[in-house]
Amino acid sequence: MARVLLLGESWFVYSVHQKGFDAFYTSEFTLGGAEFVAALRAAGHEVTHVPAHEITLRVPSTSEELAAIADVIVISDVGANTFQVPPGTFVHSTPEPDRSEAVRGFVENGGGLLMVGGYLTFSGIDAKARWGRSPLAPALAVTVLDRDDRVELSAGAHPQATGVHEITDGLGGEWPALLGLNEVEAKPSASVLAECAGHPLLVIDSYGAGRTGAFTSDIAPHWAPPPFMQWQGFGVLFDRTVRWLAGEAVAG
Repeated sequence: MARVLLLGESWFVYSVHQKGFDAFYTSEFTLGGAEFVAALRAAGHEVTHVPAHEITLRVPSTSEELAAIADVIVISDVGANTFQVPPGTFVHSTPEPDRSEAVRGFVENGGGLLMVGGYLTFSGIDAKARWGRSPLAPALAVTVLDRDDRVELSAGAHPQATGVHEITDGLGGEWPALLGLNEVEAKPSASVLAECAGHPLLVIDSYGAGRTGAFTSDIAPHWAPPPFMQWQGFGVLFDRTVRWLAGEAVAG
């Protein structure tokens, strides 16, 4: 089974409560992706979840160190700035390694990578995620658009499996509806295993000695509603995807 390093999929919310003349403030931290983590652990994978604000503290800055702790890295809903602008550089103008380059080298040397969609992956809201302009871009299975790439599907759209592949075998032709995704372009060498609303949803490719994949919607709300996460194929899909990325046998 694979050692999976999940990066991101967390957020802080700061709220202003205005009550007539007076106002007060509250804050809340959420660690998302619980269903995704539980599904992978139930399948036997070892999962370490590093929230977005701890990436510069807990994630190694070289490809060799990454390979020592992970077989597959999953980047979910966290932008390139978190990897490219560490506190030492931003606050003290101290040169520090670019962690997006470390992840690229990790894949090139044989690791697996899955980028998951969200408001701050691929290009993201207002193009703030910036992954297409990072050193990791060549290792992605898709080409990132240089603009806000969100496709909001508030009425819901059912993904469709395309072609035949061991990752999607037996999952049915139509999956539970999703509420949005990131618009990307599959690279010429890549294989599109599923589409949603006419856009690539699950894409896989190789890079150097490693394997790379993109799931362009979410693994948690709001784009992934409860029926999708409760779907019996949810765990199967991501277990198989992680196995393939790690170079393991997908079945069994």
